[in-house]
Amino acid sequence: MKPIILRSGSPRRKELLEREHYTFEIIVSDIDETMDKTKTPFENVKALGLKKASFEQEKYYGSILIGCDTIVVLDGVIYGKPKDELDAFQMLKNLSNRTHQVMSGVGIIYKEKVYNFVCVSYVTFKDLSIEEILDYIKTKECFGKAGSYAIQGLGKDLIKSYEGSLDNIIGLPVAEIKKVLDEIYAMED
Repeated sequence: MKPIILRSGSPRRKELLEREHYTFEIIVSDIDETMDKTKTPFENVKALGLKKASFEQEKYYGSILIGCDTIVVLDGVIYGKPKDELDAFQMLKNLSNRTHQVMSGVGIIYKEKVYNFVCVSYVTFKDLSIEEILDYIKTKECFGKAGSYAIQGLGKDLIKSYEGSLDNIIGLPVAEIKKVLDEIYAMED
């Protein structure tokens, strides 16, 4: 069995990959995640997923390296992880009663083979009151999450609907990754 290395410390990504019964090691990529202002959010997240997978790839030659970065995008603006409560409030207020995109850029490397793609899902928020936003921020769940919410947690109460992969919205498009892993496992070495 070809060894898998997940290049992320995200507990959600770990849980999603474990759910599919993959055995893997976690070795976090130490990369600069600054977005290139000359590129679109789609181009940025695609490049970051590959950058995470390829970090020190020569050290792990022969392993399957999986890198992923997930962003929330509204009106072409990237909503990252909130810096503080005020930042979280502003993000959630902007997302209220609107539909935004959740994009995950994935890079998968195995020997000389490189896969790089973006999975896009759509999330529509309910029309949130200021009180609902403040109550959610008090839970602290918003911190460390792109767009200041977690659809798999208490944040589900903020959501009116979604289209596309729920796993992608949580942070790892498992079905798309599984297709690539099946292809790699079928290869002769």
